[in-house]
Amino acid sequence: MTTITLDRYADVRDAFRQHDLRQDMYDAGGLVMADCLLVLHGAEHRVRRRVENRLFRRGTFRHWEHSFLRDVVRDTLVPFVAAGRGDLVEIGYRTVMNLTAMVAGVDRPTGSDAEMIAATDELYRFAKKFSEGATLVHTTRDPREVQAEVQAALDEFDATFLQPSIARRQALLARFDAGEITEDELPRDVLTALLRHRDELGVDDDVIRRECAFYLQAGSHSTANAFTHAAHDYFTWSADRDASTDPALLQRCVYESLRLHPASPVAQRRALAPIRLRGGTEIAEGTVVVMDLAGANRDAAVFDRPLEYDPLREVPDDVPRWGHAFGGGMHACIGTELAGGVPGPSTGTAGEGEQVLGTVTLMLGALLAAGGHPDPDGPAERDPHSAREHFGRYPVAFPTS
Repeated sequence: MTTITLDRYADVRDAFRQHDLRQDMYDAGGLVMADCLLVLHGAEHRVRRRVENRLFRRGTFRHWEHSFLRDVVRDTLVPFVAAGRGDLVEIGYRTVMNLTAMVAGVDRPTGSDAEMIAATDELYRFAKKFSEGATLVHTTRDPREVQAEVQAALDEFDATFLQPSIARRQALLARFDAGEITEDELPRDVLTALLRHRDELGVDDDVIRRECAFYLQAGSHSTANAFTHAAHDYFTWSADRDASTDPALLQRCVYESLRLHPASPVAQRRALAPIRLRGGTEIAEGTVVVMDLAGANRDAAVFDRPLEYDPLREVPDDVPRWGHAFGGGMHACIGTELAGGVPGPSTGTAGEGEQVLGTVTLMLGALLAAGGHPDPDGPAERDPHSAREHFGRYPVAFPTS
C-alpha cells in the first residue's frame, strides 16, 4: 500500500476538492463513526449533507448568538469565577455541551438546577468518551480497553438520553403529520432531521445513535480544544503588550490559533481512481493520501512568518485566516460558522447583520472579561493519552473580592 503526504497549502486545498479521494481515517473509530456524515462518500454523503445542512444556516447562528449563546457562556463561568479558579478544559466542555446537545437533538431532563447540572455532567462524560472512541487511531492506550469503554458509554447514553429524546420527537412528528402543529414547532436539530427523513436516508436506529453521538462529541471536543488553545495563545501573546479585548481582534486571535492548532492535525483519504493534482503530484488508485493540515497551515508560500502567532497578519484574499483548520471540499466542517463565526471586513468592523463572532470568540471574550488568567500555582499539562496536541488540564484563576 502506497502512502503519500501533502503538506503544501495549495496541494491540500486541491486534494480536498477531489471527488475520487474518499475519507480513510476513522475506520478504527467505527463504534462512533461508522456511517456518520463525516465518513460517507458520494451519493450517500450528498443526501445526508443536504438534509443536515438545513440546520446550519447563518441566520440560525446569528439568532442563537444574540438570543441565548452569550448567556450560556456567561452563566457557565459563574461558579468558576465565584470559586476563584477553574480549568479551561472543563470550562470549555461545559460551555459548549448544552449547545452541542441542542444541535444534536439530545434533550436534558428538566428539573432543578442541581438536576440540570448533573445532566450536563453526564453529557460531558459521554462526549469525552465518544471523542476518545472516534479518534482511536491516535490513542496511546490499549485500543481494546477504549472500545469496551466506548460501547458501555453508548449503551448508557442511549438509555438515559437518546431514547427519551427520540420518543418526544416521534410524538411531535406524529402531531405534525396530523396537522396539529406547524413546521416551526418542530425542533431544529439533527435527531429530528434523521427521524423525519429516515426512509429517504436509509438509516436505522444504530446509525441514528452514532450520528447523534458523533455530533455530541465532535462539536464539544473540537470547540473546547480550540477555546483552550485560543486562551493560551492570547495569554502568551498579550503578556508583553497592551492587547485589546475588542471582539474583532479576539476573533482574529481565535483564527490564528485555529491555523496553528487545527482540531485534527491531518486528514486522510484513499484514492478511488488515478488523480493528478494541479501542482503536478500524481496519485495512483488505492494510494493513501495524508493531508498534513498542520504543515499546510505553516506553508511559508502562503503565510508570512508561518510559525509565528500573529493575529494581525494579513493573508491572501482566497485563503481563510484559519487555513485548513475546518477542512475543505465535501467534508468541510458543517459547524464552521457556529464555532468560528463569520469575520467582518479587514478593517475589523462588519456591516450590520453580517458578522457572527462564533462560539470560541464569545468564550474567550467572557473569560477575559471575568479576569481569567493562567493559575500560577498550577501549570498547564498536555493530554498524555492522545498523540494530538491537546491540553489535558489548564488551570486558570479569577480575581476574588
